[in-house]
Amino acid sequence: MNLDVDRGPDWIFVRVNPPETASEHADADAPQLAEAVWALLEQNFIYRCVLELDRIQLLRSYMVGQLIMLTKRIHSHGGVLRICGLSAANEEVLRCCQIADQLPNYRDRGDAVMGSRLKPR
Repeated sequence: MNLDVDRGPDWIFVRVNPPETASEHADADAPQLAEAVWALLEQNFIYRCVLELDRIQLLRSYMVGQLIMLTKRIHSHGGVLRICGLSAANEEVLRCCQIADQLPNYRDRGDAVMGSRLKPR
């Protein structure tokens, strides 16, 4: 899994890119999403993160587990994790897992940063 990272004032923006090949799914040496994002946050001393998931076609159980782990870790450090760009099908995955309230989907990074001032889509 490849990550594109941008830094804004007080926020880290991480766009998650799906693996380019099937062999990347099985790469045991590749860091897990939660671990990789957490390392970025610690390096930058910023614990406010927007995950841009618009390139993820289908949220699988592995990814949902990673989102839950990352959410717990960031919240335990007084930080904020917001997600944006999920398709309607992926929003339904979060609803089925009963975590849509914990991880509301915002339209884009701007809406995610504004958070409670704007309603998630």
